[in-house]
Amino acid sequence: MRRARIGRRAFPLVMATFGAWAAPTAAQNYSDLNMRPTNDLPSPYSARQVMPLPNARTWGSTAGVDAAKGRDDIWAIDRCGSNTCVGSHANPLLHYDANGNLIGQMGADLFAFPHGIHVDQEGNVWVTDPLPPDGRGAGGNVGQQVTKLSPTGTILLQLGTRMVTGTGPNQFSSPSDVVVGRNGDIFVADGHAEGTRERIMKFDRNGTFIMQWGGPGNGPCGAGEFSSLHAIDIDSQGRLFIGDRDNNRIQIYDQNGNYLDCWYQFSRPSGIYIDADDNIFVTDSESRDGADNGMDLAHAGWQRGIRIGSARDGSVRYFIPDPDPQGGSSTSEGVAAIRGGAVVYGAEVGPRSFVRYNRR
Repeated sequence: MRRARIGRRAFPLVMATFGAWAAPTAAQNYSDLNMRPTNDLPSPYSARQVMPLPNARTWGSTAGVDAAKGRDDIWAIDRCGSNTCVGSHANPLLHYDANGNLIGQMGADLFAFPHGIHVDQEGNVWVTDPLPPDGRGAGGNVGQQVTKLSPTGTILLQLGTRMVTGTGPNQFSSPSDVVVGRNGDIFVADGHAEGTRERIMKFDRNGTFIMQWGGPGNGPCGAGEFSSLHAIDIDSQGRLFIGDRDNNRIQIYDQNGNYLDCWYQFSRPSGIYIDADDNIFVTDSESRDGADNGMDLAHAGWQRGIRIGSARDGSVRYFIPDPDPQGGSSTSEGVAAIRGGAVVYGAEVGPRSFVRYNRR
């Protein structure tokens, strides 16, 4: 691996879901690179529960999970029982109801390395497909594309040029995640791997390129530099929350590429999910206190896990810790929630599992 004052509308739901919020323990200067780690927070959730798979399949890596805002069904990615779908004819996209029952599957032979997933308000499923680690595709519509599917698996739109790595307006270098705005504009985080373009790309609802911003680097917040763009989501104000993973921060922009804010309190972001009431769920799958299994120290002092708070004021309220904090890349890389945060899902790459946490 490479290295929230709560608004009045959201408050009754949050209170009903969680009970009284715990007081934030982090410093309020969230843009401070050297802020104290937000590790010592309570968790109201039960132990992880592994989700069922069809036909006695075993889980592969599951980097992506998403739920449409305001809905309680969930879509997850399984990389075909492995860490790639190359050579497999399994369905990598799995659909679950609010109770965790598998209710559908689709996507066989469409992807090489499905990574990011987004479910829009019409129930369509968007999937990013960077080339797999060995650089091979599997024929068909795979590699360096973003695909929009209907809920039944019909291809509705594809962005990017199949199997072509590039920096042009219809090319990707390594698309990691995608999100769709209220007006249908499409935002792609293109920059998963080292040496990639590290840019945010904006398209209209028909897939016509509009603009892009950003580049690789470790400069200060607002300089337009990113390193390992790994996640993107939109809050109720239309702000883009961008997981700048190797820089251990979330950068916040408007939809025209103007810098707004920078947050370090959610640790090293691999996945970001913001629900309809601006509860924010951020998963950190890479922080380690010390070198282990040949992997370098990353983000010293911070613990891996899922941090839960408010996208409105930036406060961090709860922390679901990684059950194996010193191992290799662990816990979830993708995260989503339903029922106002009463149920949280984690898509795990290293442990190769898809799990559910229920509020006690």
